[in-house]
Amino acid sequence: MNPVLRGFVAERERRNAADIAGFGRTGLRPRGAGRPAGIGPPDPATKILGRTWAAPLAVAPLAGPDLACPNGEPAMVRAAAAAGVPVVVSAYTGRTFAELAATADTTCWLRLPPYKDRAVTRRLVERAERAGFEALMVAADVPCLTVAAAPAHLAGPSDAHGDPADPVEVEWLRSACSLPVFVAGPLSAADASRAVDAGAAGIVVTGRPGGRGAIDVLPEVAAAVAGRCPVLLDGGVRGGADVLIALAAGADAVCLGRPVLDGLAADGESGAARVLDVVVTELKEAMTFTGAGSVADIGPGLVRTQPGPVASDPPGSGPVEPAPRPAGADLRKRELHGSVSSPVLDTMTFLNEITLRYPDAISFAPGRPYDDLFQNEQIFGYLRRYLDHLAAQGRSPHALRTNLFQYGPTAGQIQDVIADSLRIDEDIDVPPESIVVTVGAQEAMLLVLRALIAGPDDVLLVSSPCYVGITGAARLLDIAVTGVEERAGGVSCADLEAAILAERARGRRPRAFYVVPDHSNPSGTTMDLRSRRELLAVAARHDILVLEDNPYRLVSPGPPPPTLKSLDRERRVVHLGSYSKTVFPGARVGFVIADQRVEDETGRTGLLADELAKIKSMVTVNTSSLSQAAVAGALLSAGGRLSEFNAPAAAHYAGTMRATLEHLDRRLPAGRRAALGVRWNKPAGGFFLTVEVPFRTGNAALNRSAQEFGVIWTPMTYFHPEGGGHHALRLSTSYLTSAEIEEGTARLAHFIEAQSNEAQA
Repeated sequence: MNPVLRGFVAERERRNAADIAGFGRTGLRPRGAGRPAGIGPPDPATKILGRTWAAPLAVAPLAGPDLACPNGEPAMVRAAAAAGVPVVVSAYTGRTFAELAATADTTCWLRLPPYKDRAVTRRLVERAERAGFEALMVAADVPCLTVAAAPAHLAGPSDAHGDPADPVEVEWLRSACSLPVFVAGPLSAADASRAVDAGAAGIVVTGRPGGRGAIDVLPEVAAAVAGRCPVLLDGGVRGGADVLIALAAGADAVCLGRPVLDGLAADGESGAARVLDVVVTELKEAMTFTGAGSVADIGPGLVRTQPGPVASDPPGSGPVEPAPRPAGADLRKRELHGSVSSPVLDTMTFLNEITLRYPDAISFAPGRPYDDLFQNEQIFGYLRRYLDHLAAQGRSPHALRTNLFQYGPTAGQIQDVIADSLRIDEDIDVPPESIVVTVGAQEAMLLVLRALIAGPDDVLLVSSPCYVGITGAARLLDIAVTGVEERAGGVSCADLEAAILAERARGRRPRAFYVVPDHSNPSGTTMDLRSRRELLAVAARHDILVLEDNPYRLVSPGPPPPTLKSLDRERRVVHLGSYSKTVFPGARVGFVIADQRVEDETGRTGLLADELAKIKSMVTVNTSSLSQAAVAGALLSAGGRLSEFNAPAAAHYAGTMRATLEHLDRRLPAGRRAALGVRWNKPAGGFFLTVEVPFRTGNAALNRSAQEFGVIWTPMTYFHPEGGGHHALRLSTSYLTSAEIEEGTARLAHFIEAQSNEAQA
């Protein structure tokens, strides 16, 4: 045997053993006495890429089905069709794709290795598309074998190339066909995340060298993908309980290979069909045992895991003593919380790295206030104004010192000033005790989510694309997030209502809907008054809360529509406020209005704000007294009217938005952008606008834009919690001078022209 092939086979056998050993360390937890009577049998159906599968299974591609029995490949396709699950066809099939697709009415995917000669890949993909295949699975761990049964178009090992998780390869493959692309066997969670950023429609987790089975690798990959696309597991599944364990660890479905091939060898098509039937039956039994009524109910709490071998241990060695520190490090990342590998938490880090790497690039990325709007002496005036306010109330010098230098109450010490300002400027009339002063709006989000989301069946709905702060907070707290896609005019209440009903049908409880109604981050859209009223009606009808985040309305020109909170008559709105854009971000002061009444087990009622303050006492103890004093002084100086206080800032930001749109129009006039397939929205205020382009706007494109064209922007993929935004970018207009905007839009137009032409070539 060829030494390279011998090494591959040996490594594959080690991985198989590790895959099986990983499942052997995991068991199921019973939920009481199983599912309560009268609820009905569990439903294992699932939806992947818009297709409903009878069970979360796909028949994996295997070498040599025809060697197991005569006509083994068509038999395997028919068995998959009978089970209502897809089948993955190997590029090494001895039959044509059209022949296999015509064998039975089922979903077929194509699995192929990458080739140095892209023409080979293109021919294979075109044949698969013509045959009606519905997806591709590209893998680096598939050997390029020359066997007697292989068709003539396949090449030898020298034609294999590269890493399929390479964003360049993924983006090229996406441009070469219309089929969704799954990347199998990424070598790390970071590789999986980059593949998704580049447009991969899904990830297939396999075992890794060194004895780490697929089930051991799965949680970190699932955490990195963070729900942006389906994750499948391929390796070690031998029965229905294994399927449930894989789903509990983060998979959306599994690939079942060896057992189906064994059934095929034992009794042909009937044997393969019988294996699939048994696995599905076992899965239903496992769901009944753990109390899961549907696939959506399956989570980490349904399984128990014993400690297993680390990567350097031989497979199957069983429980071990704590492993020694890895060379050159103190901790292993896989032993930390999964959120640290989440792309949601990496987005700003990547942008910062790009900015530092290319300091001469003009950046449309940061959504921050313009520096020249602040004067150094202002802060001293704000502090003096607040101290004078307290002195006028009869506070002693000792009390004034306490107000500035001590910790202060957990809920804050300027709620009365905030409440007066909200009543004057926003027509929001709430008692001061319903307000909690927070360390920016970000802490407000964390507190509200921690209080509202009580268990694994609770879910947060968000308008998508969505500010990464809320999805990041949800990821830190292991909270499920479901996106409601924004339309051109903002979120549709009909779409929200459909999402609520869909979540309840899955057995989950929608608790709240997060939205930025005015000049949203990232898209720049604004809800009209009718939509605001409809949103409140939907919230009342379905008994959910609305989390209103509205930092841009008072730094935008013209009279804004009413806030959701000012329209709220049933205490459905939890209002998240921030003074970062309206006063100054260095203070890091925000607030939350939580006037909802909470009843305890004795029947006594209090405010949700009181519960948030309890949580805050264990997080930040209190918000900086000095920062609160500065913000309160600014509010008092303006007579509570932040709209008037921010009139110069609003005029400046209106000018930068207008200049950006005018220069874009000049650099890419209507006829040219129509030919390219480029368009953008035209927000009336705020900091952000969205540009849609004909090419993929992941990190690879951003890196090229910064390096070759000297302009930085933000990929919209960052803001879609369930995937999306692959052909759009966000521009922030707030932080640049007029000269920078003029030069930056010129550079951006050159980049868009070059990238669009290459995508169309």
